[in-house]
Amino acid sequence: MEALKQRRTHMKLRDVLGAVVFFLFGAVTTILSVQMPIGTLRAAGSGLFPLCLGILLMALSALFIAKVFWAERGQERKNIRTVEERGSSWPVVAFVTVMALTTLLLKPVGYPLASFLLMVGLLTTLGLRRWPLSLALSLLAAVVSYLLFVYLLKIPLPKGLPGI
Repeated sequence: MEALKQRRTHMKLRDVLGAVVFFLFGAVTTILSVQMPIGTLRAAGSGLFPLCLGILLMALSALFIAKVFWAERGQERKNIRTVEERGSSWPVVAFVTVMALTTLLLKPVGYPLASFLLMVGLLTTLGLRRWPLSLALSLLAAVVSYLLFVYLLKIPLPKGLPGI
């Protein structure tokens, strides 16, 4: 029993340290992006996209840290498989594969479908087992990013076969 408790404490520490590294990466990205022209939403500068990504990365890292501490308070992590369950190299290989496939599929299938498939692949890689939630989050991310980039920022993105 003591060994299991010690292993969970070690995993919690690794999770928190990993999230802190991503938070710091987001902070550095945010700091460097404000040194570039930000522009406006209608006429985006080169620093707007990295600024948004940096802020998003910091927010998601903070949420992950909060989740780790909430899980320690008695909630089981039922829907997330840990890296130890799959082997340490699997998530990295899966992540790179998903990104490469998305890059290859972007022009033929178009941005909306490619971004949806990207999110499904990344959520699966991260260990989300609940398919309805994964599909809903992926659809929401694809729709929001499409509306943001195509309608709000007027960025021409590949339409592909669906012609959306």
